[in-house]
Amino acid sequence: MSVRRFWASASTLVLAVVAALGMAQPASATSSAAAGGYVALGDSYSSGVGSGSYLSDSGDCRRSTKAYPYLWAAANSPASFAFVACSGATTGSVADSQLGVLSSSTTLVSVTAGGNDVGFADVMQDCVLYSESTCVSSVNAAVSQMQNSLPSGLGSLYSAIRSRAPQAHVVVLGYPRFYQLNGTCIAGLTETERSAINNASDVLNGVIAKQAANAGFTFSGVVDEFTGHELCSGDAWLNSVTLPVYNSYHPKAAGQSGGYLPAFRSVA
Repeated sequence: MSVRRFWASASTLVLAVVAALGMAQPASATSSAAAGGYVALGDSYSSGVGSGSYLSDSGDCRRSTKAYPYLWAAANSPASFAFVACSGATTGSVADSQLGVLSSSTTLVSVTAGGNDVGFADVMQDCVLYSESTCVSSVNAAVSQMQNSLPSGLGSLYSAIRSRAPQAHVVVLGYPRFYQLNGTCIAGLTETERSAINNASDVLNGVIAKQAANAGFTFSGVVDEFTGHELCSGDAWLNSVTLPVYNSYHPKAAGQSGGYLPAFRSVA
């Protein structure tokens, strides 16, 4: 059996994955933003999918006590904390279903959004299950969406956040690169596929950063924090194809505490 067929056979789990689709500081070092309310918006990278320890009342949103918003709130004790990030969220669904908790008393907001808008789940499915050419074509189609349709979705969401929380410091977090090239993986995707996926992540982060800047928000990338901890690094902070399938291609608990939390904390 070829490497690709072995990987595809083992990875049919990915058909359901990512359809759900970014060290605690001492409590005494409280951010000034904690004087008011903190609201955590966004998709699975903010809800903590992949890190386990999901809150029982969060249902399919899978909000985790190991997610960076929960860790930051525990360390900083904001006046109020609304954790509404949800697995599978798009810019549109964040705007439609998560912004009701924002108000004039909200002083800090975090958000990740954009990956689901460009069909990230379908891209990973194509790359895991089909040919290299199919993978690269799927990645290129997603990049086209990032450049052409995503900016308006992000702009609309950011405008709505500002309208509902006019006094808030808003932090927009990016997404990690998935793969360490020329790494330790002996099966799975080709280097061409891994490189294409990484390049798409860079484009996505660039589009998000530009729209965040246009809105007057603070963008904080996580690529530097995850460097050395990508898939194929030997010390991955990201899940590959795994069980339960919805955890696949999401940060582990170490990715939330060692990657997303420092990226957020540094600018919150």
